Amino acid sequence: MKKWIFTIVLVSIVAILAACGSNNDGNGSSNVDETKELHFGATAGPYSDMLTKAIIPGLEEKGYEVKLTEFSDYVQPNNALNDGSIDANLFQHVIYLENFAEENDMDLKDLIVVPTAPLGLFSNKYESVEDIEDGATVTIPNDPVNAARTLITFEDLGLIEIDGDVEPLKASEKDITKNDKNLEFLPIEAGQLPRSVDDADIAAVPGNFAIAANMDLMDAIALEDMPDQFRNIVAVKAEDANKQFALDIIDVIESDEFEAVIDEEFEGFGKPAWMLDK
Repeated sequence: MKKWIFTIVLVSIVAILAACGSNNDGNGSSNVDETKELHFGATAGPYSDMLTKAIIPGLEEKGYEVKLTEFSDYVQPNNALNDGSIDANLFQHVIYLENFAEENDMDLKDLIVVPTAPLGLFSNKYESVEDIEDGATVTIPNDPVNAARTLITFEDLGLIEIDGDVEPLKASEKDITKNDKNLEFLPIEAGQLPRSVDDADIAAVPGNFAIAANMDLMDAIALEDMPDQFRNIVAVKAEDANKQFALDIIDVIESDEFEAVIDEEFEGFGKPAWMLDK
């Protein structure tokens, strides 16, 4: 009887040790919390499309079941990320993320920069930047970040100069020191910019608003040379940044397959520095 009891106890111990071993990786850390279900959030439009066409297929090949929720504003995607309703989102640049997280006491982290639709200068009057006449009217976004992007674009094109003592990302119309063509800048709400192309000589339209209005980025007389700070990012909770699902998202976005879809489906989108340096 004692032999049988000893044998049963021994078998049980071996089984328990085997089960423990199967739940640990080579470093002895547990993989139990790693799930193959992944919930992404994005605003409706080009970045929801980027997920559907270029990111989710790669994640599915890695064995994930991916759910996508589309949001209609720029507040709920981060709220949902913070409360755990979604695992990652794609809709914002890092400046917005950092400001939002600080103002709302959230610990969110940018994971990787993705190709982004640049701001474009659209005109029904001019066919090129060289055609722009003295006194031309230009509608620009009325929010500080996108207004600064617009002015930087006009400076890059040699049309204006901005006070060198001003931080470029904080530049406004009052910081223009040279305006040889006497361009008249008219700030309006960003969502109205696509329609303003019919009334103004030039409309400076952020890429996401242009695409939402079915404007072709390649029809712009000039496209922004966008700094990476203004390119969109995948964001996660800071505590999740090194989890396997986050590493797999990075792996998919850094793949040749992802870039091939961008080249084919997202013409005009500016690529981040890491992609250009590959």
